[in-house]
Amino acid sequence: MNPVLKRIITALSTAALVVLAIIYIPTGWIPPVVWAVMALAVVEYALLLKKKVPLLSPKGIVFLLVGFAVIRWGLSALPDAAFWHGNLMMLYLIAIVKFSDMGGFALGMSTAKLMKGGNHKLCPTISPNKSWEGLFGSVLASGVMSCAWMSFTHFGIGRALAFGVTAALVGTFGDLVESKFKRWVGVKDSATFMPAGLGGFLDMFDSLLFAPAVLLPFV
Repeated sequence: MNPVLKRIITALSTAALVVLAIIYIPTGWIPPVVWAVMALAVVEYALLLKKKVPLLSPKGIVFLLVGFAVIRWGLSALPDAAFWHGNLMMLYLIAIVKFSDMGGFALGMSTAKLMKGGNHKLCPTISPNKSWEGLFGSVLASGVMSCAWMSFTHFGIGRALAFGVTAALVGTFGDLVESKFKRWVGVKDSATFMPAGLGGFLDMFDSLLFAPAVLLPFV
C-alpha cells in the first residue's frame, strides 16, 4: 500500500476511535485519561532530552521543567473544556486543530507535486516539509470544520472563522516548536512505536500543545 495512503487511513481510523471515545466516555473519566497521555508525553520528552543533556544537570532540570510546564498547560485545556462546556466542546477544539493538520498535509503534498519547482517552504531549517501552501490548507480546513460546528457552538460566522484560523496558526506553531526540538536532539520521530510513521505521543499531540489552551478562554 502507498505509504501516504496508509498514513491517511491510519490517521482516520485513529480519529474515529477518538471521536467515539470522547462522545461516550463519562466526563469524569477524561482527566485521568489525559493525565496518562500527558505522563507518556513527558517521559518521551525526557528520553529525547537525555540525548543532548544529562537530565540531572542544571540545564537538564530547567529543560525538564519547561517541557513539563508546556505539556501540562497545553493538554490540561482539554479536560477543562469538557468539564466547563461538555465533551463535545473538547471534541470541537480537537477537531479544528487536527483537521488543520490534515488540510495542511493534503494541500502541501498536492502542491509539492503539481507546482513546477515544488511549493514555497515555510521554515525549511526547522521543518523542510512545511510550506505556505500547506499553511493555507490548514487554515482552510480548520475554518471549514469550525463553521460546520456552528449549530453546536452557536458562534457567528466571524467568530467561527476566527477560531478556525487561530487553531491552524497556533497548531502550526506547536508543530514547529516540536520539530525544532526534534531537530535539536537529532531524531525524525519522537518515538517509533506508532504505526504508519505517525511517530510518538509528541508527534501526535504537538499541534494541541498550545491551540486548545489559547482558544479555551474565548469559548
